Amino acid sequence: MTEALAGILAAAAQGRFPPPDGSTTVVRQPNARDAGVLAFTAHSVVFTDEDPRWVRAALAGTPGDALAATMNPHFLCALTARTGRHMNTIDLLTVAPALPGTPELELREIRDPGHPRVARAMGFRDEVRVWRTEGGVLILGRGVAGRWEAAIEVAEEARGQRLGERLARAARQLVPGPVVWAQQSPGNARSVRTFQAAGYRPVGSEALLIKG
Repeated sequence: MTEALAGILAAAAQGRFPPPDGSTTVVRQPNARDAGVLAFTAHSVVFTDEDPRWVRAALAGTPGDALAATMNPHFLCALTARTGRHMNTIDLLTVAPALPGTPELELREIRDPGHPRVARAMGFRDEVRVWRTEGGVLILGRGVAGRWEAAIEVAEEARGQRLGERLARAARQLVPGPVVWAQQSPGNARSVRTFQAAGYRPVGSEALLIKG
């Protein structure tokens, strides 16, 4: 069961999604760190070590559209209270295939584990690598269910030069796996446009539950 989420994500990366039948799949957490909710088209996946019977009862008691119940604040608040975790936001989950070649940007890897960006990334990912270029930062690491995830940062003075798009594309060339994932807050339209311009396609929404 701990491999179930990895299989669902691997299939989604290839365009094969759970059936759009309005149901919710409940699977165990892939590890102690990662818990949360994925919502695809008319099918959701809750990954938690909580009792599946409690999850389904909480969903049944959630007001509003049943198809959107897993991302309803009523259910998410109940889930965070039940697990003793918190969440930051509901993200748009995107994925892109790896690309051959080397990045066009001049990137310098930061290897200091005490560097603030490295230390923060290690709280959410494993096998973290961080690169810096003039005006920007690229982070790669293994996140939920071992998937490779990318995150970028662009300094305000470097905006308007498509640096974010080039960093996001560089992640596709540097990732050691077949695909790379990235999350964007839907309200951050600039970030959404940046990753889609770099070839990332949306596959669903995601709410991660954070320990501590």
